[in-house]
Amino acid sequence: MKLRDPLLRLTAAIIGFSGHLGATPLHLDFLNLVEDKPLLIDSLRYQNGEAETFSVTRLDWLATDFTLVTEEGEKWNLPKQTALVSTRGSSYALPDLPNKRFTSLSFHVGPNKEINHSDPAQYSANHPLNPNLNNLHWDWQGGYIFLAIEGHWRAKGEELPGGFAYHFANDRNRTRITLPIDLTLNNESRIAIALDPQKLLAGLSFAKDGATTHSQPDDPVAERLKRNLQTAFRVVSIQEGGLPETAGKPKPIDLPANPMGYPITLPKHIPLPALPSDNPILSSRVALGKELFNEPLLSRTNTLSCASCHQGKTLSDPRSFSLGTEGQLGTRHSMPLFNLAWKTSFFWDGRAPSLREQALVPIEDHLEMDEDLTNVISKLKAESKYPPLFANAFGSGAISAENLGLAIEAFLLTQLSLDSKLDQARKGQEELTEEEQRGFELFFTESEPRLGKKGADCFHCHGGALFSDHSFHNNGLPPTDDIGLEKTTGKESDRYKFSTPSLRNIALTAPYMHDGRFRTLEEVIAHYNNPIPRSRTLDPNLAKHPNGLGLSEEEQAALVAFLKTLTDPALVD
Repeated sequence: MKLRDPLLRLTAAIIGFSGHLGATPLHLDFLNLVEDKPLLIDSLRYQNGEAETFSVTRLDWLATDFTLVTEEGEKWNLPKQTALVSTRGSSYALPDLPNKRFTSLSFHVGPNKEINHSDPAQYSANHPLNPNLNNLHWDWQGGYIFLAIEGHWRAKGEELPGGFAYHFANDRNRTRITLPIDLTLNNESRIAIALDPQKLLAGLSFAKDGATTHSQPDDPVAERLKRNLQTAFRVVSIQEGGLPETAGKPKPIDLPANPMGYPITLPKHIPLPALPSDNPILSSRVALGKELFNEPLLSRTNTLSCASCHQGKTLSDPRSFSLGTEGQLGTRHSMPLFNLAWKTSFFWDGRAPSLREQALVPIEDHLEMDEDLTNVISKLKAESKYPPLFANAFGSGAISAENLGLAIEAFLLTQLSLDSKLDQARKGQEELTEEEQRGFELFFTESEPRLGKKGADCFHCHGGALFSDHSFHNNGLPPTDDIGLEKTTGKESDRYKFSTPSLRNIALTAPYMHDGRFRTLEEVIAHYNNPIPRSRTLDPNLAKHPNGLGLSEEEQAALVAFLKTLTDPALVD
């Protein structure tokens, strides 16, 4: 129940405080350790009992329903607490615990049945169960993945690795973990809890037992993972001390005198985005951003605007490479610019951490607008329409590079497309054809030949209501000089990884891939359907299928038919 009356909120706060006098927070530090050493991510160095070498590229899981037991046997249940534990480890605080001596700590891997099958779009942007945050809720019709462990593996004597992807899920597999502790909670304290992926995978052979599981009934791989969970966790240390104080949310930048919010409505099935707190979406900033997005003064020759390469209703480019001020070709395909509010990094190689920074880069790029920001600001100041527009959008009225970026960011955050035929079918306003429904099933089905299941596996990278995990993957394209994410991170393990685009409106935004090499959806599906060249950084969800998906012509056609249901009719000219 939400308390809307301020007096009720104040009363509730007073009651909550008086009921927990002397309460102390306990911090849980979740780590991934192999024996006593930190897990080295993307490092093909670990071995199983079959002398298969493996690496871990992903180890994400959900911890829920915490319980602590005192030395007197009293249970202290915290059923509403959920922690998302990521590959690089996470810290989570259990609040309001009594000053007692505790002898055990329990939690479950995976949410309870009610939460598992609840609406995932109900959670706030930073809630561990928000599917856009955790990327553990891929299928609109299913529940959460409790634990995902993915990586590469190599048999003895082989040079290039294959891939594995074990996705531990389904209500019957929810597992309770109980760990002994000896903690007298007089002061703020921390418990370090380690999960050992080598123990989690004990007794499994990728070659003999299979490289995939989606935890179907009677799947021996899932059953082995469930048994192994009991011994894969351990308490590493207990010590006094809390987390260092973190900075609060940044305050809004340069607000105008009478800020008016821009109205945004999201469908109920769409997860909430984490919008920038320092750049609230104001109508005046959106209006200014729209003008700037279409302004050719941003280029050196006063001939190119952002809209020159992000055209029409889809804000995309039908050319493989966009043209710069002198007709020179760019090096990558211009991505569509809608539904960006859910992303946290931008460009194909993720080099911009925000939209405001992304917006300024093409202006100074010699292959694009080829202009100096100082010159742009001078030109905007001299253009009569811009001083009043900046004055409406910013309290200082300053025409600056910072405010230019903030305005374009505000405009782009409002460019949404969330009402396709599939969305309408979800609401009962449309009905998928038999072929489209078959394509839907293939899209959201894991291909597991050992269990007789055929699927297209698309949902691993393009799952959820936004049809993207907003991450980076090497999807098996023949390599070029463009090394992708590695150029940003400097890590060889990121070579040939590129940003995952959303598949919404995919039928309207050809050509495809970071270099626009495919002109049709049929070509894209054929790429994944056939054997993909193996490499050290090939995504595990592709490397686990060395011979490709093996879909029939009818199944490939069904997949194309389904992808076309992701088209928003409002964007069709």
